[in-house]
Amino acid sequence: MRARDLGVAPGIFDPGPLNAITDVGGVRVGHATVIEGDSIRTGVTAVLPHGGNLYLDRVPAAIHVGNGFGKLVGATQVRELGELETPLLLTTTLCVFRAADALVEWMLTQPGMEEVRSLNPVVGETNDGALNAVRLRPITAEHVRAALGAAREGPTPEGCVGAGTGTVAFGWKGGIGTASRLLPASLGGACVGVLVQSNFGGVLQVMGAPVGEELGRYAFRSQVEAAPGDGSILILVATDAPLSDRNLGRLAARAILGLARTGSSGANGSGDYAIAFSTSTSVRRHAGAKRLATTEVSNQGTSALFQAVIEATEEAIYNSLFTAETTTGNGRTVDAIPLDRVREVLSRHGVPRQPGRSGPA
Repeated sequence: MRARDLGVAPGIFDPGPLNAITDVGGVRVGHATVIEGDSIRTGVTAVLPHGGNLYLDRVPAAIHVGNGFGKLVGATQVRELGELETPLLLTTTLCVFRAADALVEWMLTQPGMEEVRSLNPVVGETNDGALNAVRLRPITAEHVRAALGAAREGPTPEGCVGAGTGTVAFGWKGGIGTASRLLPASLGGACVGVLVQSNFGGVLQVMGAPVGEELGRYAFRSQVEAAPGDGSILILVATDAPLSDRNLGRLAARAILGLARTGSSGANGSGDYAIAFSTSTSVRRHAGAKRLATTEVSNQGTSALFQAVIEATEEAIYNSLFTAETTTGNGRTVDAIPLDRVREVLSRHGVPRQPGRSGPA
């Protein structure tokens, strides 16, 4: 079940109708889930900021690095130019390069791309090697095309799908999670949507309740134990607010605050990245344009968006855990988090609270 089915509704702002990144108009999400034999548990997740050709109709974007232990293909050009020119892909660690190559091939076949000689694919990863035989490098161009072809608006599958098929978070089965926040009209009415690929460690807390400690599963237990909390998370942030790449960088940085609320410590081996983009037509960057005339939110208008992305990131991570299922692969079984026991812990700590109050008693 999703977090709100347990009464877990972080923050003060309401979600959009789907409580998903696809509440941001035009955003599309597609998955290709790859399960083969006893060892392959992985996949590809594709996020498209709009339904057109991103190379010809680019969106401003920014990347924030919480901890750089990862393979984020295409990061330097996004940070230099402040824009996306391809869809975003998430996959497994040793297949980011294959996925990037397949994304380039797919983009070059799109109409209007006949003369293109440079392209910057953006592909992120987490290491799902606990449940997936990563050295077999199972992702193919066919899987990438399948994820791109499956990308749709509307409800977004979560849990053990796509790039979340083999991931582990806080010692339990992780996966894909998503959530959104819709600002009231008095604060601009913008939507902020988040999608995560959770595969990291720490000491899980849910709206402040010490779930990981009370369930006896957390980083450093019994040395606190043998799990050092390594892993990674990719956080994709979409908004229809007209933001420049500079303020998108500030928005992406706040997503890490939402990650921290769940109990992550950003361990040495954890690649923690947030990528934010705006779908607003007023800040689009058309290929070949000599000048850009944009209308964007001022610095003073960003604070509510920052609050929204913190809340949506926190909830998306909970959704990635609560919707995941026990999975066996690569000689190991990783349990889904026991929701009945989570409910008991939350109840003892006064979660859910009254509307507008998000912490434990």
